[in-house]
Amino acid sequence: MNKKLRKSLFLILPIALGVFLVWYFLSKLTPEDKTAIINSFKEANYWWVLLSLVLGALSHLSRAYRWQFMLKPLGYKPKFANSVMTVFVAYLVNLGIPRAGEIARATGISKYENIPFEKAFGTIVAERIADAIMLLGIIGLAFFLQAELLSEYLFKGEDSGIQKYIVFAVIAVFAISFYFIIKKSKNPFFIKIKQFINGLIEGAISIFKMDNKWSFIFHTLFIWLMYVLMFYAVSFALPETSNLPFEAIIVGFVVGGISMAVTNGGLGTYPIAVASVLILYDIPDNPARAFAWIMWTAQTLMVLLFGALSFLILPIYNRNRT
Repeated sequence: MNKKLRKSLFLILPIALGVFLVWYFLSKLTPEDKTAIINSFKEANYWWVLLSLVLGALSHLSRAYRWQFMLKPLGYKPKFANSVMTVFVAYLVNLGIPRAGEIARATGISKYENIPFEKAFGTIVAERIADAIMLLGIIGLAFFLQAELLSEYLFKGEDSGIQKYIVFAVIAVFAISFYFIIKKSKNPFFIKIKQFINGLIEGAISIFKMDNKWSFIFHTLFIWLMYVLMFYAVSFALPETSNLPFEAIIVGFVVGGISMAVTNGGLGTYPIAVASVLILYDIPDNPARAFAWIMWTAQTLMVLLFGALSFLILPIYNRNRT
């Protein structure tokens, strides 16, 4: 019973939290706020939103193509169409059940390409290590860029630009100290963190031992560049956000990405988190909220559309599979 209860809570709580946050967000808006946000939606330049969707689609196609480099050394060469559709199905499943998309992706490619599930899932895990390294790198960049904003709060009255480097140095020292603490610790929690860090290091090293390592690295960089650019493209849809500084783009992208892990597909959390970041960079409240909701809505609709189409087309496309 306890196990079933935990599973139920794991599925229900993120959705419930997302719905609550949407309700909470709407309940705090005045009629004037709602009118301003609706007007922003009406006046937005959706050609930029369409460009964002194209960039997002390119990242998904690149992810499917990169997967080929992981499967080839194992002796498998799935059809590119099957790789693409199972990737979109994975994103769709993740909207309903967090982190279940990887299982759905491995199951799909196993069913339609006769690739053993455990081998397919192993390649997906290896991919995720590469993605985790990229995400950590971008988070590090965001912290460095955000350090200037932090220094304004920590060193009020100081006008020396060196303050942001002091903040960065403090973060670096803290990170290094934390690593050495967990390296020697016997605490189960710290041991898991150490295993995760070691896994990232081993995964990074293994990438450079691949036959197609440079192609794999290129597609990994391309995927994450498209992620950032699709966020950047939407900023031009509204006049108030069209001049966002680079650091606002990076920090907003990182905070939005992290919020996606809290609820299903960032329901509720993504718009609130991204809007909060933009407001820090002097974007008016309602345009910031509108930007965040346009960004989230567009990407979610793309996943719903292409994910559902992929789910329906996969069995039809493979109906003559021998």
